[in-house]
Amino acid sequence: KEMQRNWIGKSEGAEMDFEIKGVDKKLRVYTTRPDTIFGVDFMVLAPEHELVSQITSATQKAEIEKYLSYVKSRSERERLAEAKTITGCFTGAYAVNPFDKREIPIWIAEYVLAGYGTGAIMAVPCGDQRDFAFAKHFNIPITNIIGSHYNGEEANPTKEAILENSGFLNGLQMKDAIGVAVNKVEELGIGKKK
Repeated sequence: KEMQRNWIGKSEGAEMDFEIKGVDKKLRVYTTRPDTIFGVDFMVLAPEHELVSQITSATQKAEIEKYLSYVKSRSERERLAEAKTITGCFTGAYAVNPFDKREIPIWIAEYVLAGYGTGAIMAVPCGDQRDFAFAKHFNIPITNIIGSHYNGEEANPTKEAILENSGFLNGLQMKDAIGVAVNKVEELGIGKKK
């Protein structure tokens, strides 16, 4: 037990709940980078996530079912191995950013696995390369929260940038903003430090 508590590379972050527009459900995500909350441009659920059937809009139902059939035909190893092939499907639902009330499209994609974390991620394309590739592939607009650290050609996972376009976190260095963001999440009762 002690070895598990002290393991090297252990990630710390926060679990956060996002409201879903028009649905009386919440979407819980775990993130090691709560400082990037204003750079969330889309959410991705594991195709097996229990919310998929509950939030998919009527107009997207057929597309989602087709995509789910495709995913079921693949092993977990295949799903993770093919990083070059970008697949996904929009659910037609939107999460609501708890800080600026921006509507965030919710997608499903095979690279998110139900057994990892909460089975859902908040995608920050300016700071995560896989999110960046997904956003580019599906023409999802990318919010720049890291100023000149983001060149528009690739993501930059820096913690050194001074945050921009980030509400109450504006002007803070990212690594300092992590704790501020976690405190705000807990203060609002929408999540907790993990």
